Amino acid sequence: MGSISDDTLTKYHERVRGKTVIITGAGASIGRATALLFASYGAQVVVADRDVAGAQGTVSEIRRIEGEATWCKCDVTVWEDLVAMYDLAVQEFGSVDIVVANAGVGEIGGYMTHDSSDGRPVKPLTTTIDVNLIGVLHTVHLAQHYLQLNRSQEDQSAESSSLKSVIIIGSIASWTALTRAPMYTASKHAVLGLMRSLDDSFVSRGIRIACIHPFFAATSIVPDIVRLQLAGIPLTPVSRIAETILYAASEPDPSCSGAAFWIPDGGVSTFMISRKEFKPGVYEYIDRQSNATSQ
Repeated sequence: MGSISDDTLTKYHERVRGKTVIITGAGASIGRATALLFASYGAQVVVADRDVAGAQGTVSEIRRIEGEATWCKCDVTVWEDLVAMYDLAVQEFGSVDIVVANAGVGEIGGYMTHDSSDGRPVKPLTTTIDVNLIGVLHTVHLAQHYLQLNRSQEDQSAESSSLKSVIIIGSIASWTALTRAPMYTASKHAVLGLMRSLDDSFVSRGIRIACIHPFFAATSIVPDIVRLQLAGIPLTPVSRIAETILYAASEPDPSCSGAAFWIPDGGVSTFMISRKEFKPGVYEYIDRQSNATSQ
């Protein structure tokens, strides 16, 4: 696991100049900061969010710094909205180069606890799963198609140095259990598995995929009760999360594909966990035994 200092995270920013970047949930917080960062380095940004005012606000901020951007209303749980988002990117900018599946929510619909005094159990809301997992699955599924549009044969080579990236947002909950947020934890465990399972097929087509895992940040997704519990613990700066997304998308080393980027609280470093580092210990044992029985 290697550390990446803050002053290194934007090292490859020149690679995003003139590229088209789609960012879901870009109307506020991490999505907005990421959109502004990419735009500041010359990327063309598609700002997608179900909050129209938020999306328009992000575009206005980008244009104030003389950046290039357009917006669309997009609910990631609606397939047609996602298709329209990608179509807009191609229509406005000619291609899609980077996709950041950032849209997400916290735990919605209770903690899946059962109180016998309430009588029969009530079916829990699955909004958290719908947004954080199904929405990401659909965003990434469509990315496979749209990243290949208007791309030359040479550019499609796995050895190509071109920039085609998909970044998905995990969490510290991808690695640990949040006892008061089981559906959120399940969704974030799942997106890490999604990244790992797609890595080989993406690399074979010259596409990068990576997953970002921030500690709690000062965003609306963190409930007030959690903020109280975290009192005294430094939250992860939103700016560092945005810069880590930029780094994961633009670092030219192919080994960054299939990597997880952990952003802890405090400190001045992001940590990259490469694909090969998922294998030591229990992971390696189970992987070896599973492969032996499946052959």
